[in-house]
Amino acid sequence: MVKEKEKQYIYIVQSSTEALWCKIGITGNLDERLKTYNRQQTAKSKDNIYKYLFACEVSDMRQVENDITAKFKILRQDSKTEIYLCSKESLAEYIKFIKAHPLFKAEIFIKQDEQKVEKITKIVPRTKPTLEERGITTIDVINKAKKVKDDEFYTRYEDIEKEIEMYDKNIWKDKCVFCNCDDAVGNNENKSSAFAWYFLNNFEKLGLKKLICTHYVSKVDLFNAGSRGYIFTINGVRELKGDYDKRKLFPEEYDGSFDHPLSIKILNEEADIVCTNPPFSRSIDYWKLLIESGKKFLIISNSVVVQNTAYIHYFKDNKVWAGYNEVYWFETPKRELTRATGHWFTNLPVKNRPSYQRLKIMSLKKIPEKHKKYDDAGVLLVDYGYIPSDYKKPFAVTHNPISNGLLEKGYKIVQEKRHTPYINGKETFARVLVQKG
Repeated sequence: MVKEKEKQYIYIVQSSTEALWCKIGITGNLDERLKTYNRQQTAKSKDNIYKYLFACEVSDMRQVENDITAKFKILRQDSKTEIYLCSKESLAEYIKFIKAHPLFKAEIFIKQDEQKVEKITKIVPRTKPTLEERGITTIDVINKAKKVKDDEFYTRYEDIEKEIEMYDKNIWKDKCVFCNCDDAVGNNENKSSAFAWYFLNNFEKLGLKKLICTHYVSKVDLFNAGSRGYIFTINGVRELKGDYDKRKLFPEEYDGSFDHPLSIKILNEEADIVCTNPPFSRSIDYWKLLIESGKKFLIISNSVVVQNTAYIHYFKDNKVWAGYNEVYWFETPKRELTRATGHWFTNLPVKNRPSYQRLKIMSLKKIPEKHKKYDDAGVLLVDYGYIPSDYKKPFAVTHNPISNGLLEKGYKIVQEKRHTPYINGKETFARVLVQKG
């Protein structure tokens, strides 16, 4: 009797506490693989559950995995992990690539039981319209569910300190700093956001004139700050001593959101520099409000905003540029570390950027062939920091060179919408069109 050949699967899985990353792997048993992920997490947090975003059967899983690695190297966390960036666009690109692979056999549709980790998956026939047929993607569904639960990413004190100390401290002298996104303030570090606590600790060192922090009433009260929005103000060094609770104002019907009329009034009339970590899910609204205010700012957002059409025009018009550092780790509402792709963005002067060294600016002929190619429209695509110094036409880069200061090296963005390359009729990941000035 001939032994039945074991089935092989490619899967994309995501943790409920890491909305910006996914894992792409291989297995011969989808059900057992997911249980293994969740057994590993149970000891850390029972609320941190892994779920499949996509799964399919293939005829040679190792070959497909190798091809995925080669195709999406730039979106991989590092060369030794199976972790990849997971945005709406990137997830769609992973799935599209896998389905178009010659070794792809069939998609597996999975029903997930959120109540029991040990019985979290069951393979079932498709009996209802696909998400594609409904006009949405898996990540759309996940992001919608996570907006309340997992959109709260809190910045660590050390990341704030690391970034701010890169700037000339005279920038802050006699300025009013406004922290307008969920910046609770208490009488100790555990009851304060890292932004508020940093500026309180360094108020005198930076020579600040004023600090204003607004507390947003979210569904998760990380700092036990209460269910009412408030405005916290320190007006001069003399007010640093004493009970911080007495520095709070609780306006009627004020929720502390950045777009509340009272928050906007403070932004326009009192703030000199805004420094905060706005919610990723409302980033577009936040950037528009902030940049239109004309204020100086230093904020954290998703690393890939620069290749998103909603933001490209800000970079093109020189209204914002990358700060010095990436931010890899944040805290969840449960005070657990979670990995996310953050970066500092600012309109403050940036000098002697260390990441310039990541740019490999050279003659087009010297760029290795494997790191340059042309899409179906004839647009040059370059990767891994390689930048042509003698190419006169527009070419396409990912967000990394721009975050590393490419626009300060005599190059400019030439198109306000993202460039989506097609190679041999297949869509690849989004880029930005730039040109030497």
